[in-house]
Amino acid sequence: MITTRDMSRKVVTRFAPSPTGFLHIGGARTALFNWLYARHTGGQFLLRIEDTDRERSTDAAIEAILDGMHWLELDWAGEPTFQFARAERHRAAAAEMLASGHAYRCYLSPDELAEMRARAEAEKRPLTIQSPWRDRDPGEAPAGVKPALRLKAPRDGETVVEDKVQGTVRVPNKDLDDLIILRSDGNPTYNFAVVVDDHDMGVTHVIRGVDHLTNAARQTQIYKALGWDVPVFAHVPLIHGPDGAKLSKRHGAQGVGEYRAMGYLPAAVRNYLVRLGWSHGDQEVFSTEEMIALFDIERLGKSAARFDFAKLGDLNGQYIRKTADAELFARTRAMLPEIENGAALMDAFENAGWDKLAALMPALKERAKTLLDIIEGAKFLLAQRPLAYDEKAAKQLTGETKPHLAAMASRLAGLGDWTAAAIEADVRAYAEGAGLGLGKVAQPLRAALTGTTVSPPVFDVMAVLGREETLARIADAAA
Repeated sequence: MITTRDMSRKVVTRFAPSPTGFLHIGGARTALFNWLYARHTGGQFLLRIEDTDRERSTDAAIEAILDGMHWLELDWAGEPTFQFARAERHRAAAAEMLASGHAYRCYLSPDELAEMRARAEAEKRPLTIQSPWRDRDPGEAPAGVKPALRLKAPRDGETVVEDKVQGTVRVPNKDLDDLIILRSDGNPTYNFAVVVDDHDMGVTHVIRGVDHLTNAARQTQIYKALGWDVPVFAHVPLIHGPDGAKLSKRHGAQGVGEYRAMGYLPAAVRNYLVRLGWSHGDQEVFSTEEMIALFDIERLGKSAARFDFAKLGDLNGQYIRKTADAELFARTRAMLPEIENGAALMDAFENAGWDKLAALMPALKERAKTLLDIIEGAKFLLAQRPLAYDEKAAKQLTGETKPHLAAMASRLAGLGDWTAAAIEADVRAYAEGAGLGLGKVAQPLRAALTGTTVSPPVFDVMAVLGREETLARIADAAA
Protein backbone atom coordinates (compact mmCIF):
# COMPACT_ATOMS: atom_id res chain seq x y z
CA MET A 1 0.00 0.00 0.00
CA ILE A 2 1.34 3.44 -0.96
CA THR A 3 1.24 5.94 1.88
CA THR A 4 2.44 9.45 2.50
CA ARG A 5 6.08 9.76 3.46
CA ASP A 6 7.21 8.55 6.86
CA MET A 7 7.07 11.66 9.04
CA SER A 8 10.21 10.58 10.88
CA ARG A 9 12.20 11.42 7.77
CA LYS A 10 13.94 14.77 7.41
CA VAL A 11 11.58 17.36 5.93
CA VAL A 12 12.50 18.52 2.43
CA THR A 13 10.54 21.32 0.77
CA ARG A 14 11.03 23.04 -2.56
CA PHE A 15 10.08 26.09 -4.56
CA ALA A 16 9.66 25.33 -8.26
CA PRO A 17 8.92 28.44 -10.37
CA SER A 18 8.61 28.49 -14.17
CA PRO A 19 11.03 31.04 -15.70
CA THR A 20 8.52 32.71 -17.98
CA GLY A 21 8.51 36.09 -16.18
CA PHE A 22 9.39 37.84 -12.93
CA LEU A 23 9.07 36.33 -9.46
CA HIS A 24 5.41 37.07 -8.67
CA ILE A 25 4.56 38.18 -5.14
CA GLY A 26 2.33 35.09 -4.81
CA GLY A 27 5.27 32.90 -5.77
CA ALA A 28 7.40 34.74 -3.24
CA ARG A 29 4.89 33.82 -0.50
CA THR A 30 4.97 30.17 -1.62
CA ALA A 31 8.78 30.21 -1.46
CA LEU A 32 8.63 31.82 1.99
CA PHE A 33 6.21 29.21 3.36
CA ASN A 34 8.44 26.38 2.08
CA TRP A 35 11.58 28.07 3.41
CA LEU A 36 10.03 28.67 6.83
CA TYR A 37 8.70 25.14 7.18
CA ALA A 38 12.08 23.64 6.29
CA ARG A 39 13.80 25.92 8.82
CA HIS A 40 11.13 25.25 11.47
CA THR A 41 11.56 21.47 11.20
CA GLY A 42 15.31 21.49 10.79
CA GLY A 43 14.84 20.27 7.23
CA GLN A 44 16.08 21.34 3.82
CA PHE A 45 14.74 23.88 1.31
CA LEU A 46 15.50 23.32 -2.40
CA LEU A 47 15.05 25.40 -5.54
CA ARG A 48 14.03 23.93 -8.89
CA ILE A 49 13.63 25.94 -12.09
CA GLU A 50 10.88 24.31 -14.18
CA ASP A 51 12.14 25.34 -17.60
CA THR A 52 10.58 22.62 -19.75
CA ASP A 53 8.52 25.20 -21.67
CA ARG A 54 11.42 26.09 -23.96
CA GLU A 55 9.50 28.65 -25.99
CA ARG A 56 8.56 30.80 -22.99
CA SER A 57 11.47 30.17 -20.62
CA THR A 58 14.15 32.87 -20.74
CA ASP A 59 17.52 33.50 -19.12
CA ALA A 60 16.29 36.94 -18.07
CA ALA A 61 13.38 35.37 -16.17
CA ILE A 62 15.72 32.90 -14.46
CA GLU A 63 17.93 35.80 -13.41
CA ALA A 64 14.90 37.73 -12.12
CA ILE A 65 13.76 34.75 -10.03
CA LEU A 66 17.20 34.17 -8.51
CA ASP A 67 17.63 37.91 -7.90
CA GLY A 68 14.23 38.08 -6.19
CA MET A 69 15.03 35.11 -3.97
CA HIS A 70 18.36 36.65 -2.99
CA TRP A 71 16.70 39.99 -2.19
CA LEU A 72 14.08 38.27 -0.02
CA GLU A 73 17.00 36.51 1.71
CA LEU A 74 15.51 33.07 1.10
CA ASP A 75 18.53 30.83 0.68
CA TRP A 76 18.36 27.27 -0.57
CA ALA A 77 20.54 24.19 -0.24
CA GLY A 78 22.98 23.42 -3.06
CA GLU A 79 22.64 24.60 -6.64
CA PRO A 80 19.24 25.15 -8.31
CA THR A 81 17.94 22.12 -10.22
CA PHE A 82 16.94 22.79 -13.83
CA GLN A 83 14.11 20.57 -14.95
CA PHE A 84 14.89 20.55 -18.67
CA ALA A 85 18.36 19.12 -17.98
CA ARG A 86 16.68 16.06 -16.42
CA ALA A 87 14.72 15.06 -19.55
CA GLU A 88 16.61 11.77 -19.91
CA ARG A 89 15.68 10.81 -16.35
CA HIS A 90 12.03 11.63 -17.09
CA ARG A 91 12.13 9.42 -20.19
CA ALA A 92 13.65 6.57 -18.19
CA ALA A 93 10.86 6.81 -15.58
CA ALA A 94 8.25 6.80 -18.37
CA ALA A 95 9.85 3.68 -19.81
CA GLU A 96 9.51 2.02 -16.38
CA MET A 97 5.80 2.80 -16.38
CA LEU A 98 5.41 1.44 -19.90
CA ALA A 99 7.19 -1.78 -18.93
CA SER A 100 5.06 -2.24 -15.80
CA GLY A 101 1.81 -1.69 -17.71
CA HIS A 102 1.01 1.62 -16.06
CA ALA A 103 1.44 3.55 -19.31
CA TYR A 104 0.68 2.91 -22.96
CA ARG A 105 1.55 4.25 -26.39
CA CYS A 106 -1.16 6.48 -27.80
CA TYR A 107 -1.47 7.22 -31.51
CA LEU A 108 -4.47 9.57 -31.36
CA SER A 109 -4.26 12.07 -34.22
CA PRO A 110 -4.95 15.81 -33.89
CA ASP A 111 -8.14 15.31 -35.94
CA GLU A 112 -9.38 12.61 -33.56
CA LEU A 113 -8.66 14.83 -30.57
CA ALA A 114 -10.49 17.73 -32.21
CA GLU A 115 -13.48 15.47 -32.83
CA MET A 116 -13.52 14.41 -29.14
CA ARG A 117 -13.35 18.06 -28.08
CA ALA A 118 -16.21 19.05 -30.40
CA ARG A 119 -18.35 16.16 -29.14
CA ALA A 120 -17.77 17.19 -25.51
CA GLU A 121 -18.72 20.78 -26.30
CA ALA A 122 -21.86 19.67 -28.12
CA GLU A 123 -22.86 17.50 -25.17
CA LYS A 124 -21.93 20.32 -22.74
CA ARG A 125 -19.63 18.16 -20.65
CA PRO A 126 -15.95 18.43 -19.66
CA LEU A 127 -13.49 16.90 -22.08
CA THR A 128 -12.26 13.58 -20.72
CA ILE A 129 -10.05 11.86 -23.26
CA GLN A 130 -10.73 8.16 -23.58
CA SER A 131 -8.02 6.92 -25.90
CA PRO A 132 -8.89 3.82 -27.92
CA TRP A 133 -5.18 2.86 -27.74
CA ARG A 134 -5.42 2.09 -24.01
CA ASP A 135 -6.41 -1.50 -24.73
CA ARG A 136 -5.75 -1.69 -28.46
CA ASP A 137 -3.19 -4.02 -29.99
CA PRO A 138 0.04 -2.02 -30.53
CA GLY A 139 0.49 -4.04 -33.72
CA GLU A 140 -2.27 -1.93 -35.26
CA ALA A 141 -0.22 1.25 -34.81
CA PRO A 142 -0.05 3.46 -37.90
CA ALA A 143 3.31 3.35 -39.67
CA GLY A 144 5.63 6.33 -39.30
CA VAL A 145 3.68 7.94 -36.44
CA LYS A 146 5.51 8.70 -33.19
CA PRO A 147 3.24 7.95 -30.23
CA ALA A 148 2.75 9.87 -27.03
CA LEU A 149 2.91 7.95 -23.76
CA ARG A 150 -0.20 8.12 -21.59
CA LEU A 151 -0.75 7.14 -17.97
CA LYS A 152 -3.09 4.16 -17.68
CA ALA A 153 -5.13 5.79 -14.93
CA PRO A 154 -7.69 3.83 -12.89
CA ARG A 155 -11.21 4.22 -14.28
CA ASP A 156 -13.15 3.15 -11.20
CA GLY A 157 -13.19 4.47 -7.65
CA GLU A 158 -11.62 7.74 -6.63
CA THR A 159 -8.25 9.35 -6.03
CA VAL A 160 -7.91 10.82 -2.55
CA VAL A 161 -5.63 13.74 -1.70
CA GLU A 162 -5.02 14.27 2.02
CA ASP A 163 -4.25 17.96 2.10
CA LYS A 164 -2.94 19.79 5.18
CA VAL A 165 -4.88 22.93 4.25
CA GLN A 166 -7.84 21.84 2.16
CA GLY A 167 -8.58 18.64 4.09
CA THR A 168 -9.54 15.38 2.39
CA VAL A 169 -10.17 15.93 -1.32
CA ARG A 170 -11.82 13.13 -3.26
CA VAL A 171 -11.77 13.11 -7.06
CA PRO A 172 -13.79 10.48 -8.98
CA ASN A 173 -11.41 8.65 -11.31
CA LYS A 174 -13.95 8.91 -14.13
CA ASP A 175 -13.20 12.66 -14.15
CA LEU A 176 -9.46 12.12 -14.61
CA ASP A 177 -8.43 11.02 -18.08
CA ASP A 178 -5.25 9.25 -19.12
CA LEU A 179 -2.92 12.21 -19.13
CA ILE A 180 0.08 12.32 -21.42
CA ILE A 181 3.35 11.78 -19.57
CA LEU A 182 5.64 11.94 -22.62
CA ARG A 183 4.76 13.88 -25.75
CA SER A 184 5.35 12.35 -29.16
CA ASP A 185 8.63 14.31 -29.40
CA GLY A 186 9.87 12.54 -26.26
CA ASN A 187 9.57 15.54 -23.96
CA PRO A 188 7.88 15.10 -20.56
CA THR A 189 4.73 16.93 -19.56
CA TYR A 190 4.57 19.18 -16.50
CA ASN A 191 2.70 16.84 -14.14
CA PHE A 192 4.98 13.92 -14.92
CA ALA A 193 8.27 15.83 -14.66
CA VAL A 194 7.18 17.33 -11.33
CA VAL A 195 6.56 13.90 -9.81
CA VAL A 196 9.87 12.45 -10.99
CA ASP A 197 11.82 15.52 -9.83
CA ASP A 198 10.13 15.72 -6.43
CA HIS A 199 10.78 12.03 -5.85
CA ASP A 200 14.42 12.18 -6.92
CA MET A 201 15.05 15.33 -4.86
CA GLY A 202 13.58 13.64 -1.78
CA VAL A 203 10.80 16.21 -1.39
CA THR A 204 8.59 15.25 1.55
CA HIS A 205 6.23 18.27 1.62
CA VAL A 206 4.76 20.12 -1.35
CA ILE A 207 3.47 23.55 -0.30
CA ARG A 208 2.00 25.50 -3.21
CA GLY A 209 -1.02 27.47 -4.44
CA VAL A 210 -4.50 26.00 -4.38
CA ASP A 211 -4.64 26.35 -8.18
CA HIS A 212 -2.46 23.21 -8.23
CA LEU A 213 -4.97 21.13 -6.24
CA THR A 214 -6.30 19.39 -9.37
CA ASN A 215 -2.73 18.53 -10.33
CA ALA A 216 -2.29 16.87 -6.94
CA ALA A 217 -4.84 14.18 -7.87
CA ARG A 218 -3.16 13.51 -11.21
CA GLN A 219 0.28 13.48 -9.62
CA THR A 220 -0.91 11.10 -6.90
CA GLN A 221 -1.90 8.63 -9.63
CA ILE A 222 1.60 8.89 -11.13
CA TYR A 223 3.26 8.36 -7.74
CA LYS A 224 1.20 5.22 -7.20
CA ALA A 225 1.88 3.94 -10.72
CA LEU A 226 5.62 4.26 -10.07
CA GLY A 227 5.33 2.69 -6.61
CA TRP A 228 6.65 5.82 -4.88
CA ASP A 229 5.57 7.47 -1.63
CA VAL A 230 3.21 10.41 -2.03
CA PRO A 231 4.49 13.62 -0.40
CA VAL A 232 2.47 15.62 2.10
CA PHE A 233 0.43 18.22 0.21
CA ALA A 234 -0.52 21.68 1.49
CA HIS A 235 -2.37 23.85 -1.03
CA VAL A 236 -2.62 27.45 0.17
CA PRO A 237 -5.26 29.93 -1.03
CA LEU A 238 -4.30 32.54 -3.59
CA ILE A 239 -3.62 36.19 -2.80
CA HIS A 240 -6.39 38.57 -3.83
CA GLY A 241 -6.41 42.31 -4.32
CA PRO A 242 -8.34 44.70 -2.05
CA ASP A 243 -11.44 44.17 -4.21
CA GLY A 244 -11.43 40.42 -3.64
CA ALA A 245 -10.34 39.55 -7.20
CA LYS A 246 -7.17 37.59 -7.94
CA LEU A 247 -4.11 39.84 -7.59
CA SER A 248 -3.23 41.31 -10.98
CA LYS A 249 -1.57 44.28 -12.68
CA ARG A 250 -4.51 46.57 -11.98
CA HIS A 251 -3.93 46.14 -8.24
CA GLY A 252 -0.40 47.54 -8.48
CA ALA A 253 3.02 45.94 -8.20
CA GLN A 254 3.27 42.24 -8.90
CA GLY A 255 6.93 41.28 -9.15
CA VAL A 256 9.30 41.13 -6.19
CA GLY A 257 11.67 43.48 -8.03
CA GLU A 258 8.94 46.13 -8.10
CA TYR A 259 8.62 46.03 -4.32
CA ARG A 260 12.36 46.47 -3.96
CA ALA A 261 12.29 49.47 -6.32
CA MET A 262 9.38 50.94 -4.34
CA GLY A 263 11.57 51.02 -1.26
CA TYR A 264 10.28 48.13 0.83
CA LEU A 265 12.63 46.19 3.07
CA PRO A 266 12.90 42.42 2.52
CA ALA A 267 12.28 41.68 6.21
CA ALA A 268 9.06 43.73 6.11
CA VAL A 269 7.89 42.00 2.93
CA ARG A 270 8.56 38.60 4.51
CA ASN A 271 6.64 39.62 7.63
CA TYR A 272 3.71 40.90 5.56
CA LEU A 273 3.59 37.84 3.29
CA VAL A 274 3.67 35.35 6.15
CA ARG A 275 0.48 36.89 7.53
CA LEU A 276 -1.32 36.34 4.21
CA GLY A 277 -2.66 32.89 5.00
CA TRP A 278 -0.93 32.10 8.30
CA SER A 279 -1.48 33.49 11.77
CA HIS A 280 -0.30 33.20 15.34
CA GLY A 281 -2.98 34.70 17.52
CA ASP A 282 -3.26 38.47 17.05
CA GLN A 283 0.47 39.02 16.57
CA GLU A 284 1.26 41.08 13.49
CA VAL A 285 4.99 41.80 13.70
CA PHE A 286 7.44 38.89 13.70
CA SER A 287 11.19 38.75 13.56
CA THR A 288 12.58 36.15 11.18
CA GLU A 289 13.61 34.06 14.18
CA GLU A 290 10.04 34.17 15.55
CA MET A 291 8.59 33.17 12.18
CA ILE A 292 10.90 30.17 11.98
CA ALA A 293 10.10 29.12 15.56
CA LEU A 294 6.32 29.47 15.17
CA PHE A 295 5.53 28.58 11.55
CA ASP A 296 3.67 25.36 10.93
CA ILE A 297 1.55 24.25 7.98
CA GLU A 298 -1.17 23.15 10.42
CA ARG A 299 -1.96 26.86 10.96
CA LEU A 300 -2.37 27.75 7.29
CA GLY A 301 -5.85 29.07 6.53
CA LYS A 302 -8.23 28.08 3.74
CA SER A 303 -9.55 31.57 2.98
CA ALA A 304 -8.00 33.78 0.31
CA ALA A 305 -5.89 36.61 1.73
CA ARG A 306 -6.27 40.23 0.58
CA PHE A 307 -3.24 42.32 -0.23
CA ASP A 308 -3.35 45.78 1.36
CA PHE A 309 -0.64 48.27 0.34
CA ALA A 310 -1.54 50.59 3.23
CA LYS A 311 -0.87 47.84 5.78
CA LEU A 312 2.37 46.92 4.03
CA GLY A 313 3.43 50.57 4.12
CA ASP A 314 2.70 50.88 7.84
CA LEU A 315 4.57 47.67 8.58
CA ASN A 316 7.51 48.74 6.43
CA GLY A 317 7.65 52.02 8.35
CA GLN A 318 7.96 50.08 11.60
CA TYR A 319 10.83 48.05 10.15
CA ILE A 320 12.57 51.19 8.87
CA ARG A 321 12.44 52.79 12.31
CA LYS A 322 14.05 49.79 14.00
CA THR A 323 16.65 49.12 11.30
CA ALA A 324 20.19 50.26 12.04
CA ASP A 325 21.08 53.57 10.39
CA ALA A 326 24.13 52.10 8.62
CA GLU A 327 22.01 49.32 7.05
CA LEU A 328 19.33 51.79 5.96
CA PHE A 329 21.96 54.00 4.39
CA ALA A 330 23.45 51.06 2.51
CA ARG A 331 20.05 49.87 1.25
CA THR A 332 18.99 53.38 0.23
CA ARG A 333 22.20 53.94 -1.69
CA ALA A 334 21.94 50.51 -3.35
CA MET A 335 18.39 51.11 -4.61
CA LEU A 336 19.08 54.51 -6.20
CA PRO A 337 20.08 53.06 -9.59
CA GLU A 338 16.73 51.23 -9.77
CA ILE A 339 14.46 54.27 -9.49
CA GLU A 340 13.47 56.97 -11.96
CA ASN A 341 16.24 59.54 -12.40
CA GLY A 342 18.38 57.36 -10.14
CA ALA A 343 21.65 57.94 -12.01
CA ALA A 344 21.28 61.71 -11.69
CA LEU A 345 20.51 61.36 -7.97
CA MET A 346 23.62 59.22 -7.50
CA ASP A 347 25.73 61.94 -9.07
CA ALA A 348 24.03 64.62 -6.98
CA PHE A 349 24.68 62.77 -3.71
CA GLU A 350 28.30 62.23 -4.79
CA ASN A 351 28.64 65.99 -5.15
CA ALA A 352 26.72 66.86 -2.00
CA GLY A 353 28.49 64.22 0.06
CA TRP A 354 27.12 60.82 1.06
CA ASP A 355 28.10 61.64 4.62
CA LYS A 356 25.26 64.18 4.77
CA LEU A 357 22.70 61.53 3.88
CA ALA A 358 24.22 59.15 6.44
CA ALA A 359 24.18 61.84 9.14
CA LEU A 360 20.52 62.66 8.46
CA MET A 361 19.37 59.02 8.47
CA PRO A 362 18.22 58.97 12.16
CA ALA A 363 15.88 61.90 11.45
CA LEU A 364 14.75 60.79 7.99
CA LYS A 365 13.67 57.31 9.07
CA GLU A 366 11.28 58.54 11.77
CA ARG A 367 8.62 59.56 9.25
CA ALA A 368 9.45 57.28 6.33
CA LYS A 369 7.34 54.33 5.23
CA THR A 370 9.64 53.36 2.37
CA LEU A 371 13.22 53.98 1.27
CA LEU A 372 11.74 56.25 -1.42
CA ASP A 373 10.42 58.44 1.40
CA ILE A 374 13.97 58.65 2.76
CA ILE A 375 15.30 59.71 -0.63
CA GLU A 376 12.50 62.23 -1.05
CA GLY A 377 13.11 63.62 2.43
CA ALA A 378 16.82 64.06 1.67
CA LYS A 379 16.44 65.85 -1.66
CA PHE A 380 16.84 69.27 -0.02
CA LEU A 381 20.49 68.31 0.48
CA LEU A 382 20.91 68.33 -3.30
CA ALA A 383 19.08 71.60 -4.01
CA GLN A 384 21.06 74.34 -5.72
CA ARG A 385 20.82 77.94 -4.53
CA PRO A 386 18.69 79.88 -4.86
CA LEU A 387 16.09 77.29 -3.84
CA ALA A 388 12.74 76.94 -5.56
CA TYR A 389 10.00 77.23 -2.91
CA ASP A 390 6.77 75.29 -3.19
CA GLU A 391 3.48 77.10 -2.63
CA LYS A 392 3.25 76.42 1.11
CA ALA A 393 6.89 77.32 1.69
CA ALA A 394 6.51 80.59 -0.21
CA LYS A 395 3.65 81.58 2.13
CA GLN A 396 6.07 81.27 5.07
CA LEU A 397 8.50 83.77 3.56
CA THR A 398 6.68 87.08 4.06
CA GLY A 399 7.55 90.64 4.93
CA GLU A 400 6.84 89.71 8.55
CA THR A 401 9.13 86.67 8.72
CA LYS A 402 12.03 87.78 6.55
CA PRO A 403 13.46 90.27 9.13
CA HIS A 404 13.48 87.48 11.70
CA LEU A 405 15.33 85.21 9.26
CA ALA A 406 17.96 87.90 8.68
CA ALA A 407 18.36 88.49 12.41
CA MET A 408 18.73 84.77 13.12
CA ALA A 409 21.31 84.42 10.34
CA SER A 410 23.36 87.17 11.92
CA ARG A 411 23.04 85.56 15.35
CA LEU A 412 23.84 82.05 14.14
CA ALA A 413 26.93 83.22 12.31
CA GLY A 414 28.65 83.62 15.66
CA LEU A 415 27.48 80.32 17.15
CA GLY A 416 30.49 78.38 18.36
CA ASP A 417 29.10 74.84 18.55
CA TRP A 418 27.38 73.91 15.25
CA THR A 419 25.28 70.97 16.48
CA ALA A 420 21.53 70.41 16.37
CA ALA A 421 21.24 70.89 20.14
CA ALA A 422 23.25 74.12 20.18
CA ILE A 423 21.38 75.52 17.15
CA GLU A 424 18.01 74.70 18.75
CA ALA A 425 18.99 76.42 22.01
CA ASP A 426 20.08 79.55 20.12
CA VAL A 427 16.93 79.71 17.99
CA ARG A 428 14.71 79.19 21.05
CA ALA A 429 16.54 82.02 22.81
CA TYR A 430 15.91 84.27 19.82
CA ALA A 431 12.21 83.34 19.67
CA GLU A 432 11.74 84.05 23.37
CA GLY A 433 13.50 87.38 23.06
CA ALA A 434 11.32 88.33 20.08
CA GLY A 435 8.16 87.25 21.93
CA LEU A 436 7.43 84.53 19.35
CA GLY A 437 6.44 80.88 19.66
CA LEU A 438 9.06 78.47 18.34
CA GLY A 439 6.82 77.45 15.43
CA LYS A 440 6.67 81.06 14.19
CA VAL A 441 10.43 80.90 13.75
CA ALA A 442 11.03 77.23 12.90
CA GLN A 443 8.57 77.00 9.99
CA PRO A 444 10.04 79.97 8.06
CA LEU A 445 13.48 78.49 8.72
CA ARG A 446 12.34 75.13 7.34
CA ALA A 447 10.92 76.82 4.23
CA ALA A 448 14.14 78.80 3.69
CA LEU A 449 16.38 75.75 4.09
CA THR A 450 14.42 73.05 2.23
CA GLY A 451 11.99 74.88 -0.06
CA THR A 452 9.10 73.02 1.56
CA THR A 453 7.19 72.89 4.85
CA VAL A 454 7.76 69.16 5.40
CA SER A 455 11.23 67.93 6.32
CA PRO A 456 13.20 66.22 9.06
CA PRO A 457 13.53 68.28 12.28
CA VAL A 458 14.77 71.69 11.21
CA PHE A 459 17.69 71.78 13.64
CA ASP A 460 18.95 68.44 12.29
CA VAL A 461 18.61 69.92 8.81
CA MET A 462 20.76 72.90 9.79
CA ALA A 463 23.40 70.75 11.46
CA VAL A 464 23.75 68.48 8.41
CA LEU A 465 23.73 71.33 5.87
CA GLY A 466 26.59 72.96 7.76
CA ARG A 467 27.05 76.56 8.84
CA GLU A 468 28.02 78.02 5.45
CA GLU A 469 25.20 76.48 3.41
CA THR A 470 22.62 77.14 6.14
CA LEU A 471 23.46 80.83 6.43
CA ALA A 472 23.56 81.20 2.62
CA ARG A 473 20.09 79.66 2.19
CA ILE A 474 18.65 81.83 5.00
CA ALA A 475 20.19 84.92 3.41
CA ASP A 476 18.64 84.02 0.04
CA ALA A 477 15.20 83.68 1.63
CA ALA A 478 15.53 86.88 3.64
CA ALA A 479 16.65 88.95 0.67
